[in-house]
Amino acid sequence: MVPLVVHHNDHAWTAPVEVADLVDLDPGLTEAWRDYLPRFRFLLDDLVRVDAEVLRERPLTSSVRLTLLLLKIAPGNLSLGKDLWPWVDELRAVLEGPDGREEFTALLRYIELVGEADTRDQLHDLMAALGPEAEEAHMTIAEMLRAEGRVEGRIEGRAETLVQLLTLKFGPLPDAVLTTVHNASADQLQAWTARVLTADTLDQLLD
Repeated sequence: MVPLVVHHNDHAWTAPVEVADLVDLDPGLTEAWRDYLPRFRFLLDDLVRVDAEVLRERPLTSSVRLTLLLLKIAPGNLSLGKDLWPWVDELRAVLEGPDGREEFTALLRYIELVGEADTRDQLHDLMAALGPEAEEAHMTIAEMLRAEGRVEGRIEGRAETLVQLLTLKFGPLPDAVLTTVHNASADQLQAWTARVLTADTLDQLLD
């Protein structure tokens, strides 16, 4: 096993790349005991320092190259659609591969999750250039994420309503109870809300 850290952020990696450098000892002691300190060194792929064109030359599959590129440039990028045009052949290669639809959809899902709404028209033009299958995949992912957002919104609303009811009945709630409520499923929230009027204690309600 070879540990590898792929770093993508606004700033380049500046931390140590092995545990031995984190041991807080005087320099003299560190040197004296260096052979006995746990090292756990890992490989670092700092995408912040890697040019996009250098990524293109890596001997990887198109889907892996695009994954690294998106980690590097996608989050918060208002020009993402335009920046992906030079990579249209790579996108097409993914789509036409053995597991093309699945891999292409995974890339689109990441783009939709971390990208900006302002880029959707740009992405639509890019998908249109790639063909009907790409357009269909893009529309499907967009609809799925909108549906998930609606479901999550409803669950959050139910959780907040339950918190208000519990606070009115039992007073200020412990942090553990708040965490439990906000991490609950829709079915759990519905069951607990139904018990608010009959439960005498929080433990009885959340049992």
